[in-house]
Amino acid sequence: MAGRFEGLNVLVAGAGVSGRSAAEALLEVGAAVTVTDASADRLAALASLQAQGAELVDGLAEPPTGTDLVVTSPGWRPDAPLLAAAVAAGVEVIGEVELAWRLDQDSGTPATWLAVTGTNGKTTTVSMLASVLHAAGVDAVACGNVGLPVVDAVRAGHRVLAVELSSFQLHWSDSVAAFAAVVLNLAADHLDWHGSLTAYGAAKAKVYTGNSVVVANADDEWSVRLAAAAAADAERVSITLDEPQDGQLGVDDAALVDRAFGDRVVLATLADVHPAGPHNVANALAAAALARAIGVRPTAVADGLRAFQPGAHRSVPVAEAAGVSYVDDSKATNPHAAAAALRAHSRVVWIAGGLLKGAEVEELVAANAARLQAVVLIGRDRDQFATALARHAPDVPVREVTTGDDAGMQDAVRMANEFARPGSVVLLAPAAASMDMFTDYAHRGRAFADAVRAVLADTPAASTHGG
Repeated sequence: MAGRFEGLNVLVAGAGVSGRSAAEALLEVGAAVTVTDASADRLAALASLQAQGAELVDGLAEPPTGTDLVVTSPGWRPDAPLLAAAVAAGVEVIGEVELAWRLDQDSGTPATWLAVTGTNGKTTTVSMLASVLHAAGVDAVACGNVGLPVVDAVRAGHRVLAVELSSFQLHWSDSVAAFAAVVLNLAADHLDWHGSLTAYGAAKAKVYTGNSVVVANADDEWSVRLAAAAAADAERVSITLDEPQDGQLGVDDAALVDRAFGDRVVLATLADVHPAGPHNVANALAAAALARAIGVRPTAVADGLRAFQPGAHRSVPVAEAAGVSYVDDSKATNPHAAAAALRAHSRVVWIAGGLLKGAEVEELVAANAARLQAVVLIGRDRDQFATALARHAPDVPVREVTTGDDAGMQDAVRMANEFARPGSVVLLAPAAASMDMFTDYAHRGRAFADAVRAVLADTPAASTHGG
C-alpha cells in the first residue's frame, strides 16, 4: 500500500500496542520510522523493528530535525511536551486511527467503516455489530478501542470495519469519514484530559464527519445535539427505547423494530439481547442501525444478537449463594455506566469508588438511593461518594475500605457480604477508574471475582460461574 507515506520521516510517539502497529505499517509503506517512549521496557519490546530499519529513541522531548509527521498513541495529551513541540514546529500530529484511514484510502479498495463512540456501551455495541455482520456473511472485524488496532484491521484487508472510537482517538483524527456512525450517549468522563464536557463532546462529534448515514440516540440529549450538527446531506436515523417513529429503530411489543430502513420490520426480540437491561437494548438497536445502513438482512440481526458473547467485566454473574448474587461490572468506570448497572437490580449492596477523573456522583447516588441496601467504598475518591451518600441516602449503611489492591477488594467483598440478604445483588459497579488500586478495570474485575470465590469458599450452597 505504498503511497503518501513513502520516504517520509515519521516519528511514532508511544511504544504500546497501537504504536507497534503504526510503526510496522509505516515501515511496510516505505517511511523512515523513529519510535519514542518514556518507558525503556516498552521500547525494548520493539527491538524486532530495528531489524526492519526503525530507530528506537528513549524519551524524546521534541521531534528530530526533519520529521515530517508524528503519529501519537491515543493516551498522549495534546499538551505533552513532545506533541506541543511538534505543533509549534509546524509538524502534523495524527493518531493511529487517522493513519489507518489514510492507508486504507491509499489502498485502492478501501473498506467500509462503521463507527461507534459514546461514553458507555462502545465495546458492547461494536462487538454486537461484528456478530451481526458475521451472521450476514460479511467479511468484518471489530477494531479500534475494542482491542485490535485499526491499522492491523486495514492491513488484513477486511471489507467492513466495526470501529470503536474513544474521544482520545477522535481527537487525533481529522479526515476519518465512516460510512455510518453513532454517538451512543455522552456524560461527564475524561474531563481531566479534555478539560470540559464541551471539549469532550466536540471530540466525540468528530465521528459524524463525512458520514453517509448519521445515527443518533433519540433518548440521549447530547447524542441528538451532536448529530444535528453533522453534515446536512447525510441520511438521518435514530434509535429509541420507545415505539419507533418514521426514521427510527425502536421497541414495540417486546421486539426490535426498524422504521428507518424498512416498514415496521421486526429485527429481533428483547429475549435475543443479552445481557438484559435497557442500556444493552439501546446498544443492540445502535448495532442494528449501522448494520441495516449497509443492507444487512433482518434475520441476520437476530442471529447475530443471539450469537453475541458479552465481554468480560460487563454485568457478568460471578456467583450465587444463599439467594445472593454477585455481579462484576468493573467496566462501569464512570457514573453514567454505573447508573445503567444499578438500574438492572432492585436490591443492591454496591461496591463503588476509585478515580473519578473530574466526574460528579451526586446525581448517580440521588437517582439510585432507593435501591441501595448498603454501600462499600474503595479507592482514592471514596470521600466524594461518602458525601453524596450522606446527603441523598442517609439511612443506607456505608463502609469504607482503606487497604488497596487485591487485599482491599477481598475486604470489600467481605463487608458487602455482611449486608447481603436473600434477593440481594452484591454489585461491583465502581463508577470510577481503577488505576489507584489496580492495573486496569480488568484487573479490578478479576480481583472481585477472586474475592467472591474466596469469601464463599466455605459455603456449600455457592454456585459459581466463570468470571
